[in-house]
Amino acid sequence: MKKIIITGVTALALLTGGAVSVGGIGNPVQASQATLKFKDVPSTHWAAAAINSAVELGYFKGYTDGTFKPSSPVTKAEMASILGRLDQPNSSSPGSNNFTDIPEWAQSGVTSAIQKGFINPTNYKGKLDAKTSLKRGEMAVWLTQGLATVDSDYKKALTDVKNTVVPAKEYFSGDLAASEKNAVAVAMGTGLMSVYNDKMFGSDRTTTRAEVAVLIARYASVAKTKASDYKALNELRQVGLTGTNLSLITDYFKKTPENQVHLTGNRKYDNVTDDFSKVRNKEIVTDTNYADLKVSNWIIVDTSVADKDRSIYYPVFVDEGVKLQSGKYFSFVEFDLKIKSASMNQLQAGSLLNSATFNPLRSPNSNAFLSYGAPKAGDYTKNRGVFTVNNPVYWAQGLLHFYSSAATAVTLESKDGSVFSVIDTK
Repeated sequence: MKKIIITGVTALALLTGGAVSVGGIGNPVQASQATLKFKDVPSTHWAAAAINSAVELGYFKGYTDGTFKPSSPVTKAEMASILGRLDQPNSSSPGSNNFTDIPEWAQSGVTSAIQKGFINPTNYKGKLDAKTSLKRGEMAVWLTQGLATVDSDYKKALTDVKNTVVPAKEYFSGDLAASEKNAVAVAMGTGLMSVYNDKMFGSDRTTTRAEVAVLIARYASVAKTKASDYKALNELRQVGLTGTNLSLITDYFKKTPENQVHLTGNRKYDNVTDDFSKVRNKEIVTDTNYADLKVSNWIIVDTSVADKDRSIYYPVFVDEGVKLQSGKYFSFVEFDLKIKSASMNQLQAGSLLNSATFNPLRSPNSNAFLSYGAPKAGDYTKNRGVFTVNNPVYWAQGLLHFYSSAATAVTLESKDGSVFSVIDTK
């Protein structure tokens, strides 16, 4: 992995959570001796230490009225100039600064940010809109493009997460732009950025001076770390590539032995696989004929692990403090149905698959799930659970049993002949 090089005054800024200023570095020794108290940055402010360090080092300046304005937005030109001063490897194929709207003072900074991979001019149409406020979605794109320049595995991660489930409210509502989705996933998977208390990533929210004061330090830390070192990012990548996080949550489940798998029709054991991607988004053989059914994603959550070892999807589906009995994992499945009858109800949906793990009958009812606004069965039903749309796509909840008498093979057969089947082998 290439290493980001941080030297001199820049290193000091990064280590203290500072950000390089747009208008001059100043004297860090003199600045560090100053006593800083901003009227609008109390000691309890979430970014107080980073803000004070940034100003002490001369990378930001306070205002003459004694304020810092931590919530004030940062423009694209300002952020580009900040990123352009980071001493990291240049991109192997940087674009050209052909923007026509860059202020003279920001020209060199924008050019440097392009050379270092943060900004790709081909994503724009000749104008950066340099004087407009930088939004968080675009910030995620810039930062993760920078990571991709430092280490090729981050570049691969940006591709791997293309089809992942992003644990942010905008993803579930369909409001997360495709052009930003991959970057948001990698930014969240590395801990660079996260959702707000309202579960929104805030792609359209402006990036503030306070956020910049901490983001650059976080970026420096991540850039010195391998992509594979981040459990959450690994999980997002695996879901993107295969449709499930099963093998990262548990190593109990392996391909079902031939004598324990039940095959229908003329299928042979050669058709059996433990690769979930082979049946993902394919029509599944059902027990009843009420609807055609596909499985888009399968998320497993282990409630018995410590907080630091939790799935990145835990806060999306499970309320804090909830724990299942030993021998059970939560199973959350995204179903895509094509209903054949105008009167099909949820009970009939539950009869499509005779499985406690893949059970389209009911959706999660946790406060966490409701707060993320993920689609649920009830969004598409009326009285007595009758579906009101022909093609509902929603999340359902089941259980995956292991290490007990209830543990049996978990099997999905696709109509094209592939058979996914795993069983607890411990």
